[in-house]
Amino acid sequence: MGLLEGKKLLVTGVLTDHSIAFHVARLAQQEGAEVILTSFGRQFRLTQAIAKRLPNPVSVIELDVTSDEDLAALEGRIREHTDHIDGVVHSIGFAPQSVMGGNFLAAPWADVATALEISAFSLKSLAVAAKPLMSSGGSIVGLTFDASFAWPVYDWMGVAKAAFESTSRYLARDLGPEGIRVNLVSAGPIRTTAAKSIPGFEKMEGGWPERAPLGWDQTDPEPTARAVAALLSDWFPATTGEIVHVDGGVHAMGL
Repeated sequence: MGLLEGKKLLVTGVLTDHSIAFHVARLAQQEGAEVILTSFGRQFRLTQAIAKRLPNPVSVIELDVTSDEDLAALEGRIREHTDHIDGVVHSIGFAPQSVMGGNFLAAPWADVATALEISAFSLKSLAVAAKPLMSSGGSIVGLTFDASFAWPVYDWMGVAKAAFESTSRYLARDLGPEGIRVNLVSAGPIRTTAAKSIPGFEKMEGGWPERAPLGWDQTDPEPTARAVAALLSDWFPATTGEIVHVDGGVHAMGL
């Protein structure tokens, strides 16, 4: 029996087969789960194409986390494929280039607001939209990049991640009585499409393998995906509001 045998999961953020979310979906299927993916707009067909590389067929449903209409329709769209879900993976993040790359002091509020809505507030939006389908409890897992520090070039995306991490704790408080756990995985730098879109990303990942006690491979999303899969499983029944670091140990090391 697989770690996720019989689980029904909603996975966001599959854009390429380098995406962490893609590897979460792959592992989940290998461990016995049924997976539904989300995408929207011009990315929808790309997600459908990439989904064909997963071990088993999946359905892809429309979801723009900034659209009230899509969020309201999410329950119905999922019910076309299953009557409930046991877990949700939040792998969504975006910030305009104007708020990263050393532009912290000059970033306009409108662009900062976009980063905060998509990269932080969307965790609450997604959780509330999925909640009616999790009447028997379940697990929500999000992906973050350690917001304890001011990283080079990350700027307002780092602020958004701090808000994201705080949001997860408040959701853990409010959803816990209904048996829904909310946890995050804080991954080290991985060269996904999203990461490579950050201006000066190499400054963030520079020296990471040397600083990590366990070493670190920026091209391998598997360790991160395994942590997400574990948190989606029943092996953490009393863990919520937690951030699990999967970064080779860098978070625990001094300079």
